[in-house]
Order: sequence, then structure tokens, then C-alpha cells
Amino acid sequence: MLLYLPDRGIIPARRGAWRPRKERFLFEQVLLLNASYEPLNVINWQRAIKLVFLNKVEVVEESAREVSSITVSMRVPSVVRLMGFVRFRRKDAKYSRRNIYARDKHQCQYCGKQFTPADLTCDHVIPRSRGGRAEWDNIVTCCVPCNRRKGGQTPEEARLVLIKRPTRPAWHWGFQIRFAHRRPPAQWWLYLRIYLEEEHRR
Repeated sequence: MLLYLPDRGIIPARRGAWRPRKERFLFEQVLLLNASYEPLNVINWQRAIKLVFLNKVEVVEESAREVSSITVSMRVPSVVRLMGFVRFRRKDAKYSRRNIYARDKHQCQYCGKQFTPADLTCDHVIPRSRGGRAEWDNIVTCCVPCNRRKGGQTPEEARLVLIKRPTRPAWHWGFQIRFAHRRPPAQWWLYLRIYLEEEHRR
């Protein structure tokens, strides 16, 4: 089976008519909306096309890319919407060092300077020796010099001022983290904007 991509020509599709070679492309990502137009998830384009043919979703926005099999040709979806409303439980953002850095934009929350991950650490605002826990609202990104200066003290005792108080990210913050290294497709912003603005107001 062969797959035709206009900008790459004919390439082999080993398993099915819609599978490209193994390189990852931005156009593989499709924003999945609930029937209410609320963002639910990010899925790959193969799954999106399968859902279209199963009449489980409708295409809301298309990318500029086009894929073809022997019998069918279509543009790759960029945003799809479920035909029926799905109730779901919003998952909290995963607590991890990497996500702490991402939340704080790799910026020391005391001196305000940005660093590479290798030059950063996580700091307990309320020290562990005083009952401070490793939680979203007590951990901040910190550079090594500021961390040494603070030691086992509170920011006030160390005469350091937090740029902002740490908080638990909203559920949709995961979209920002997933695409932190590249800009999401322009077609997504209409549907993400209301949720991203809500996060920025926190």
C-alpha cells in the first residue's frame, strides 16, 4: 500500500492506507473538542481520520496538508468535535520537577532570571524542616545561588521575595506543556483561548 503526501510524494504505508513514515510531524496532532466545543485532548491524525469515517466526530478545522489512499483523498483535520457530549473527569497536571520548571517558565522565582534545567533546582517555600510539603503550592523553581542563600529559612527570613505565589496549574495547562517547544496550530487558538486566558488570570 502506498500513501501520497503532496509535499513528499509517494511513500510506503506498511500497516494501512493512512500511515506515513515514522518521522513525527506537527500536522499529526489534532485537537479533540467535546460536543460543547470544550477542549478534551490531543490525538494523532490517524485516529482523527478513523473517527471521522466512523461518524464519531465532525471536522471543525482542516490543516493545509492532504493525504490520499488509492480511493480516498482528504485534508488532514486540525480540530475535530465529538458528535455526542462526553462527561469526563479532568485530570490534574502531573506533579514533577520538569513540570514545576515549565510552570515557572524556567525562571528563578526569587531573582527572576531564567536558566537551563541543569542550573535549576526546586525549593520548598516553607522548608521541610518546618513541615513544608512537596506540593504544587509550596514548590518553586529556584537557581542554585538563591537556593543556597535561602537554605532552611523562609523567604522572609532570607530576605528574598517571591515573584509570585506557586499554585496548582489548571487541567488545560497540559496543552501548554505539550507544545511548550513549538507553537500550536493557528486553528487551535479560537478553542484554547478562553481556557488559556483563565489560567493566566490565576
